[in-house]
Amino acid sequence: MELWQAIVLGLVEGITEYLPVSSTGHLILASILIGLDDPARKGAVDDFNIVVQGGAILAVVGLYWPSVRRMARGLIGKDNGGFALLVNLFIAFLPAAIVGLLCKDWIESRLFWSGPVLTAILIGAVVMMLVEARHAGRIGRPRHSCRFKEISEVTPRDALLIGVLQCAALWPGMSRSMVCIVGGYAVGLRPRAAAEFSFLLGLPTLTAACLYSLTKNLYRSRRDGTPDLFETLGVAPVVVGLVVATASAVIAVKWLVGFLARRGLMPFAWYRLGLFVILAVVFSMGGPGSANTSENALPPQERAASDR
Repeated sequence: MELWQAIVLGLVEGITEYLPVSSTGHLILASILIGLDDPARKGAVDDFNIVVQGGAILAVVGLYWPSVRRMARGLIGKDNGGFALLVNLFIAFLPAAIVGLLCKDWIESRLFWSGPVLTAILIGAVVMMLVEARHAGRIGRPRHSCRFKEISEVTPRDALLIGVLQCAALWPGMSRSMVCIVGGYAVGLRPRAAAEFSFLLGLPTLTAACLYSLTKNLYRSRRDGTPDLFETLGVAPVVVGLVVATASAVIAVKWLVGFLARRGLMPFAWYRLGLFVILAVVFSMGGPGSANTSENALPPQERAASDR
């Protein structure tokens, strides 16, 4: 991997991780568009696209250090509010962790390509449009006629609902941030609080995903005697990608909180809709990663079978 490619992917990860547009979907599509989809290194690139999320983790730890510190104090019995937040995040984390662990190989073999990603981007756009219509009172009772909750008022039941919805984000292109913010809306959180709960929930979720992917890559390399992530892509690009992702995630998180409070989810829905149309046209016209033949339109593992 060239350094410029690592910088591009780091920027894509940092900017999109906490926006409701799907960082994984953008990383998969960006990898295709900058020529990193060749079979020889696709596995390493897919793992890099998960590991680089470590930059987003560092950004939230720095920006929300008081909340992280409160949870640490709660763990040792010195902050009841911090302990309650920690328990709620753990409850919200569990559903996706269990489903992801059970279905990870199936998800990677079936959904980590352009077709499913584009479909998820479109579905996410429609979901956000419906949620905003409900929020504004165009569908059902307007949300602003009800009292909003703060993060401190989230119950374990609320956390479980958000966690169950987060399972949908295992489909690349759907967006973990989007489903968590929508879940926050559903349990009555104001937009700022829904975004902040999503950021904090990203700490255990992204940490688990990063450690799992990195450990699996290193174990597989040692077991099979094949190059690992760092040997395939280079140590410098991985480090550069993490640094760029951290810096860009800090900027994106600060911007998103204020933007959601002012504008809501609708601009992101229109962005996703526009992105779907543009990329569908690019791929259909034979652009990078496009499916020019019926064989190339198959998922990766089915193309491999047809090659044999």
